[in-house]
Amino acid sequence: MEQNNNPHTKVAFHTLGCKLNFSESSYIAKTFLEHGYEIVDFKDTADLYVVHSCTVTAIAEKKCRNLIRSLKTNHPDAKIAVIGCYSEIHPETLEVMPEVDFICGNFDKYDLINRYEKAIRQQPENDKTLFVPTFSSGDRTRSFLKVQDGCDYFCTYCAVPYARGRSRSNTIAETLKITREAINSGCREIVLTGVNVGDFGKHHGETFLQLIQAMDQIEWEGRFRLSSIEPELMSDETIDFVADSNRFMPHFHLPLQAGSDAVLEAMHRRYRTDLFAERVERIRQKLPLACIAVDVIAGFSTETDADFETAYRFIEKTDISYLHVFTYSERPETPAAKIANRVPVHLRRERSQQLQQLSEQKKTDFYRRNIGQTEQVLFEADQHKGMMFGFTRNYIRVATPYRKEWVNKTIDVPLEKMEDDVFLF
Repeated sequence: MEQNNNPHTKVAFHTLGCKLNFSESSYIAKTFLEHGYEIVDFKDTADLYVVHSCTVTAIAEKKCRNLIRSLKTNHPDAKIAVIGCYSEIHPETLEVMPEVDFICGNFDKYDLINRYEKAIRQQPENDKTLFVPTFSSGDRTRSFLKVQDGCDYFCTYCAVPYARGRSRSNTIAETLKITREAINSGCREIVLTGVNVGDFGKHHGETFLQLIQAMDQIEWEGRFRLSSIEPELMSDETIDFVADSNRFMPHFHLPLQAGSDAVLEAMHRRYRTDLFAERVERIRQKLPLACIAVDVIAGFSTETDADFETAYRFIEKTDISYLHVFTYSERPETPAAKIANRVPVHLRRERSQQLQQLSEQKKTDFYRRNIGQTEQVLFEADQHKGMMFGFTRNYIRVATPYRKEWVNKTIDVPLEKMEDDVFLF
């Protein structure tokens, strides 16, 4: 590709959705930089605005559309590109928006520069088996490293397999190469991301456990953190490995989605509550103070009052740290969208609020359990009202008066004074 003829062409990125999107946005921005473009803040004036979209809920799609309209109002002469999952699943809803100039799904967004420079929509046939490794940069403290993409599960409520294609990943050797690139960018923490991270390596005869074992051997003063892994793929061996590792943090993210076996079956999830409880118990045996974050969906179409009561009681008695609660939103292209009898929206919201309140109780209990511990806190550059923030190994938030020399440094901190959802030091 020829270098950009106008070295002052400005490009701005705004990312919606998951950590995987942030990793990919950073990679795409880097390719623009390498071809002579200037990357500016999204609040600034740019020639091209890139919106990395999400389609996990109808609200996420609406947020994307509102952002696009606002962009065009404020920057009428700029070009707007929409990339990512929303573009992949519902390009037709973006094509009718006069504000949108370029639409790239998940399989052609890496060629956005060509699309922009040629100013045409014609593209070669998309390669949905392509895996593009990416990592986020710009934040010296933390980098999101993409180790896997796509999903073979096709849960009845989820549009992600349609948006991102089948599960795929690089080899361990190739993944270690980009891991070292991320380390060389200056970050002190790497978060392993993907759509179904635990599925890593199956097309190469390798496993996710082998990957993190190899990563653990890299000479580095930083630390690794795992993102969401399916309960049936979170093996005892993986849990034991994290428990014995100094580089992989005692922080787990498990998608439960429903605490009722009947609803899990309707969702076509590949585990039941007994297996999920076993995973949590194993983590607590090995790492009593580990953070265990859990995804749960409130108001799935088949969820009766009895199902929700069962789910609430299961979550209440399970020793997790907090919840990520999602109010169920039908995705038109999914099997669950065809279910006739649906939970009324007001009931979905009520159930979501109940679970959020339960999550707050869980999180407070988890924080209190850590009072009196001394933890390693990695402090970040951002500051607010003279305070800087960081996270412990087990993902507890800590605030302290801003000290420039502590930015991107790991400091031993006694956890003594707790205020709301943060420890003060």
